Amino acid sequence: MKTKLMMTIAVIAGLSGGNVLAEDKPSIAFVVNAASDFWKLSEAGVKAAQKELPGYDTQFRYPAQGTAALQNALMDDLVAAGTDAIMISSVDPKTSIGAFNRIAAQIPLFTTDSDAPDSNRIAYLGSSNTAAGVQAGEIAVKAMPDGGVCMGFVGFLGADNAIERIAGFREAIKGSGIELIDVRGDDVDFARARSNVDDVLVANPEVNCMVGFYSYNPPKIYDALKSAGQLGQVTVIAFDEDPITLGAVKEGTFAGTVVQDPYSWGYEGMKLMAAYLEGDKSGVPEDKLIIVPTKVITADNVDTFTAELTARINGK
Repeated sequence: MKTKLMMTIAVIAGLSGGNVLAEDKPSIAFVVNAASDFWKLSEAGVKAAQKELPGYDTQFRYPAQGTAALQNALMDDLVAAGTDAIMISSVDPKTSIGAFNRIAAQIPLFTTDSDAPDSNRIAYLGSSNTAAGVQAGEIAVKAMPDGGVCMGFVGFLGADNAIERIAGFREAIKGSGIELIDVRGDDVDFARARSNVDDVLVANPEVNCMVGFYSYNPPKIYDALKSAGQLGQVTVIAFDEDPITLGAVKEGTFAGTVVQDPYSWGYEGMKLMAAYLEGDKSGVPEDKLIIVPTKVITADNVDTFTAELTARINGK
């Protein structure tokens, strides 16, 4: 009797093209630009959204490496697998327009963190990187009232988020006596990110200020300065909330850090895409920009912020 029942279920499943108990859920994906601890908060946001979107399959995906080619290939794979909408942080918007438009012609495409405004993406959800750069510049002006010589460090020099942060920083330090003499890129190669700082300490002794424009740059600056015995002697302005960065802000060896809200990108991004797929386009503003504010973290508020961060990561 049991054998006949199982055979009947198997026949029905075969005729229906799959498991009769499986539900065909729409799939939405969040694609990042490289493997970095920075994205753990976005992943936590995606997981939180999944609990509120039981009718969807949410995915959080890293490219094999932080290159535009591999990132675009990952999007192609997702579309081929039946993904219904994608939100992506673009590695190199300028060289990816064709690839982005190809994806956007097939499914709804959104951007986050690093925009691709010249593509056919539906909207950008993330920080105003220009405003964040201005905030970083304001930290520098307050920390160095007599001026200074700064060197910047970043992952992708050509990414919109990097270009905008650097431009905002330069705007904020105009007339202050502070100069940003150069920005060194590392293509999200952590060893290169560290060696860039080491090289500057040797070749540019006039530099008394360093700016880490990507989340992993400030920790590399911290390690290099500590090894060189110059921690606390060079003013450091950071971005994002790496634990080493927050610890340095707390101990006073970093002047401050500008933090984004990647948790909200993941959480709100999933809900935005789900609503869009259901025909609700009210979440997309006319200018196609959904700006999530950044904030400045200094020794005065770092403990409060760290507690909030820990709660989010732990799903509370």
